[in-house]
Amino acid sequence: MTGRPTLAVVGATGVVGEVILRMLSQRADIWGEIRLLASPRSAGRKLAVRGAEVEVAALSEEAFDGVDIAMFDVPDEVSARWAPIAAAKGVVVVDGSGVFRMDPEVPLVVPEVNPHAVRVRPRGIVAGPHCTTLSTIVALGALHAEFGLRELVASSYQAVSGAGRAGVQTLREQLSLVAGTELGTGPGDLRRAVGDRTGPFPEPVALNVVPWAGEPREDGWSSEELALRDETRKILGLPRLPVAVTCVRVPVVTGHALTVHAGFENEVTVDRAREILATAPGVVLYDNPAAGEFPTPADVVGTDPTWVGRVRRALDDPTALELFVCADNLRKGAALNTTQIAELVAAEFS
Repeated sequence: MTGRPTLAVVGATGVVGEVILRMLSQRADIWGEIRLLASPRSAGRKLAVRGAEVEVAALSEEAFDGVDIAMFDVPDEVSARWAPIAAAKGVVVVDGSGVFRMDPEVPLVVPEVNPHAVRVRPRGIVAGPHCTTLSTIVALGALHAEFGLRELVASSYQAVSGAGRAGVQTLREQLSLVAGTELGTGPGDLRRAVGDRTGPFPEPVALNVVPWAGEPREDGWSSEELALRDETRKILGLPRLPVAVTCVRVPVVTGHALTVHAGFENEVTVDRAREILATAPGVVLYDNPAAGEFPTPADVVGTDPTWVGRVRRALDDPTALELFVCADNLRKGAALNTTQIAELVAAEFS
């Protein structure tokens, strides 16, 4: 195969789709035609990509005629229906939804960690992991390659944009409601003020943290907690890795953070861990707490890397490290990883 491949962006009008379009204008221009696809209600809109206005077309089987690669950033039910249709027409689908991540015939790819996996795709589909997994897996993958990961314990601090536009709108509305008040000083006062205006969250998120993200699963776990466990295992090729996760929603617009306890096969040193993280692709080490230097969502929003700070050896285990990681959940957590995978596939056309 030769030439510049034709790309389709499915879900171009969504919050992640908008980031993808900006990235396509900022990164190396390796594409031929770029088609923008979305739901029929968005058809006819014009969006800027690579300095030109491109009209959005309705998602249909015919829309994939002549397409080589399609990036999907759409709800699960849309991917479940349309990704196999596109693949059946010979399109390589790069899917950001949760539908195919654990399918044994679909590789789950993070280009900094397992780029080789992209070439084996019997269903014609390549999946990217969930935004919470992506916020930590690049750093974990680099440390695993050196030390051998044997266990993982993590707590997430997830931005509301992980729940889409509705999550962001809900936080902003609640912040307007509580601004200039004394809310948050009495039991239940915040809940009474917000009422049923909690949007996609089970509790108020302004002035609060909510220890839940995802859908209910067995034994009290959430779908997002199990996703981080299952996806980390698959990406690193560690099917029996012990993983314990608690997902928490916080009043941050964009930027997921996690505290990580990572246990390894052998004794670790902070100096060697810092060397690895400082040179790992897609990772920035920002770690000088005495000077107030550590990553926060407010610092990393709009950037591509995974930022790592608070690197410590566990007090009671010389084979374990404690880390704080932070990443933009709309960039590396979604749009960037999808774009990077598509670029790996596009290299096959050259």
